[in-house]
Amino acid sequence: MTDIDASAPTSNDLTAALRDVLDGRWAATRNVVRDLIDEESLVPRSGVSLDEYRALMLEQMAAMVPLGFPADGFRPEHGGSGDVGAAVTAIETLGYGDLSLMVKAGVQWGLFGGAVENLGTDRHHEKYVRGLIDLDVVGCFAMTETGHGSNVQALETTATYDAATGEFVIDSPSPSARKDYIGGAAEHAAYAAVFAQLITAGPGEEPTGRGVHCFVVPIRDADGADLPGVTTSDCGYKGGLPGVDNGRIMFDGVRIPREDLLNRYADVAADGTYSSPIESDNRRFFTMLGTLIRGRVTVGAAAGAAGRLGLALAVNYALVRRQFSAPGQDSELVLMDYRAHQRRLLPLVARAYAFGLAQNEVVAELHELQTADPSDVDPDAIRKLEVKAAAIKAGHTELASRAISEAREACGGAGYLDENRLSRLRGDIDVFTTFEGDNLILRQLVAKQLLTAYADDVSDLDAVGWIRFVASTVKDIALEKTAARQVVQTLLDDSDEDPENSELSHPGTQLRLLRNREDHLLRTAANRMRRAKDEDADAQEVFTSTQDHLIKVGDAHIERIVLEIVVDVIGKVTDTQTRTLLKRVRDLFVYSLLEDDLGWFLMHRHVSVERAKAIRRGVNELCGTLRPHAAELVGAFGVPAVALDVPMIEHR
Repeated sequence: MTDIDASAPTSNDLTAALRDVLDGRWAATRNVVRDLIDEESLVPRSGVSLDEYRALMLEQMAAMVPLGFPADGFRPEHGGSGDVGAAVTAIETLGYGDLSLMVKAGVQWGLFGGAVENLGTDRHHEKYVRGLIDLDVVGCFAMTETGHGSNVQALETTATYDAATGEFVIDSPSPSARKDYIGGAAEHAAYAAVFAQLITAGPGEEPTGRGVHCFVVPIRDADGADLPGVTTSDCGYKGGLPGVDNGRIMFDGVRIPREDLLNRYADVAADGTYSSPIESDNRRFFTMLGTLIRGRVTVGAAAGAAGRLGLALAVNYALVRRQFSAPGQDSELVLMDYRAHQRRLLPLVARAYAFGLAQNEVVAELHELQTADPSDVDPDAIRKLEVKAAAIKAGHTELASRAISEAREACGGAGYLDENRLSRLRGDIDVFTTFEGDNLILRQLVAKQLLTAYADDVSDLDAVGWIRFVASTVKDIALEKTAARQVVQTLLDDSDEDPENSELSHPGTQLRLLRNREDHLLRTAANRMRRAKDEDADAQEVFTSTQDHLIKVGDAHIERIVLEIVVDVIGKVTDTQTRTLLKRVRDLFVYSLLEDDLGWFLMHRHVSVERAKAIRRGVNELCGTLRPHAAELVGAFGVPAVALDVPMIEHR
């Protein structure tokens, strides 16, 4: 491992150089939001009632409108400014402040606004977008139901078209059809983007279910009272996010104009005739959901910011908190001088760097797709981004949850005190692993897409049909490599094809280890399905029995694509000291991943016992190498000063 020259540029210079790499394309946006957090002290509050907290969040959202970020998420022709990357980055950076504000902003401008923007047409853009940006139209995103969350296609809420009046009638046919956990529904939202089963009939036809579609439904009047047929209720206190007014909605014969069907992908004529440019019900459904990908990207990004905040608090505390003296010395050592403490925090810092860089790439790809002319967008590019977004969301939120929990424990009693924010941060971040896609479901989604390689043949298949498709095409299963990364290919060409005989700190070796693991898992998952088919096993049982395998495929894919992005980014860094430090961060990221999964690598003979021992030693050595740069590494996160202004750090 190459030593890092700590003599050249100053610590501040190195911190700034690292921050430039982490901040990426929308660095200016990040800085504006950082300043806003500092100036307005946008950090979690204590001793505030739910009503006061919620009202404060609405006020703080209003203060964001003049900064332009809400408008960034909408196309210029719809009344916005059309900088999707800036919109996502702004909400991400709020993760350094109060996550209640981040979620409220994300629901209004990302989820509700995204549904109107991406599922609606000109009539909806003209009617809602400007007010949506300015908060004259406050809305919520009513998808999840008490009885159905991840299985959106099975939602129970109905929207039945009445040709006699030209209206849709929205109903909750059972208690399990109640819209549940909906941010904004308890108090502030006057409108809801309601996902419901569309039922209609053309002249001479029987009423037919056309699958889940989205409708804009008014739910409150100007005084905040429920409209006729609408019953809202309050979810009350939760495990965190006290400033978010999560609520429930029931509908009883609520009538809305035919024009309030968001009709980009399907429409109902005045006489009840249904039409859609997409013939397949399944393909139409997933196309509609695919346009809402921005919410998933934003959740992963904001979780990453919160995770970096937690690590910055813990590392800064570890640099001032002393415990026990070294032999022959009078002064006690700071916590960060202990190898066990380094091992506890620094690998997570390395992962935060890796996922932060990967998140930047996802945001950039989202920006390019959602600001392009829709007629120029390749459907395959959309599907690939959906898989990448699902992968990074799952990995990033999982990392944030783990990092914040570890940070809390690493700070001992101080970390448990409300005044030091880590306990509140842990409560606020907890739900990020299950909303905008439960992480277990997302990892299976990633694996399923890899196994079918985006084949159009499976767009209409249920789980049983999907299993049979994979089983019959197993010979064609192959790991799809990340698109066109010349630096990655060069490094692979430059390394030994057998990772066991190659230097472990060589990026080509690291890439091969993670690629080989993913390829092995992908092929063996497909082979398990083929064998089950040959043995005439029940396809649903096969799916259930291979779920753990699919989740493992998803995990392996996440880690492999993150490493490829990191390698690509580091290859473009020109400053020698910055690049060298980032290489050691990359090494620690990879070594810690390998150490966490050593059982698999040993069991499947992808590494020897001696190499396994070298991996464990390597984690120790890399922690020692990075220890002198701990303050610079977390300083480069750019956490606003007010967020780090806690007694456990400042009072020493």
